[in-house]
Amino acid sequence: MSQDKFIQSEQSVAKCLAYKKKEGYLEIQDLIAEETPVAMVFNGISHAVMMATPQDLNDFALGFSIAENIINSLEDMYALEIHTTDNGIELAISISTETFNRLKENRRSLIGRTGCGLCGTESLNQFKKIQELLTLNTSRAIFSSNNIIKALSSFPENQMLQKQTGSTHASALCSNNGDILLTREDVGRHNALDKIIGASYKMEYVDFGELFLITSSRASYEMVQKAAKLNICLLVAISAPTALAVRLADSLGITLIGFARNKNYNIYTHKERIR
Repeated sequence: MSQDKFIQSEQSVAKCLAYKKKEGYLEIQDLIAEETPVAMVFNGISHAVMMATPQDLNDFALGFSIAENIINSLEDMYALEIHTTDNGIELAISISTETFNRLKENRRSLIGRTGCGLCGTESLNQFKKIQELLTLNTSRAIFSSNNIIKALSSFPENQMLQKQTGSTHASALCSNNGDILLTREDVGRHNALDKIIGASYKMEYVDFGELFLITSSRASYEMVQKAAKLNICLLVAISAPTALAVRLADSLGITLIGFARNKNYNIYTHKERIR
C-alpha cells in the first residue's frame, strides 16, 4: 500500500482509504490502529524491541521493566525519556546500578512480535528461574459474581481504541465492587497488561490483593505470570486459558476465570474466592 493511502495519522490511530464490498465497492475512510517498533533501552543498552501501540508509553516502560524482573520497584527507575526516530520509538530508561548489573548478567535479546513474555529466554533453566521468582498469593479476598459481571459489562465502554479500530487488546484493573479503575489498550495483549502494571505501580496505598484484572485475550502462562507480579489474586479472561496457565495459577493461589462472556464464565482454579 502506498503512503498516499493514509489520509491522516495520529499517535495511535490512522485514517486509511479502503474499499468496502457492499453491492459493489464503496470507497471509505477506515480507522486503523498504529503499530510501531518500541525499543527498551536501559542505561544506554538496547534490551528489547516490541511491536506496540504508541500510547501510554510511560506506563509501558515501567510495567515491562517490572514484569520482566528488570526492576523491583518504582524507586529503581530514575528517569525515562521518549525519543521518536525514523525507525520507531526509543524508550531511554535510567535504572539503578544494582538493577543494571543484574540485567547485564541475565541479558536477553528480544525481538517482539506483538508482546512476548518468554521470547528470548535463552534456556529452560532461565524459564525455571522466572517461575521461582513468583510467590504464593495468600489473599483472602472474596469476589461477588455480580460484581465480576458488572466489570465485564462496562469493560467494552472503556476500550476507545477497540471501538475505533476493532484491532486492539485491553486490560483493566477493577475494584472488588466491580468498578473499573484503569484500562490500557495495545495491539499486543502482553503490552496492554504491561501498561496496566506500570500505571498500577504509580497508585499509592492500594491493596492489589483486593482487586482483580480483566484481559480481552486468552489467559496464557505469561498473563498469569504478569498478574502474579502485581499481587493480583483474580484474573478474568474473555477467552480460554492454556493448560500451563491453569497449572501456574493453581500453584500460585490465583483464581483464574476464562470464557467470561454474556454473564457466563468458567472458573478454573481457586473457586473459593467467588461467591
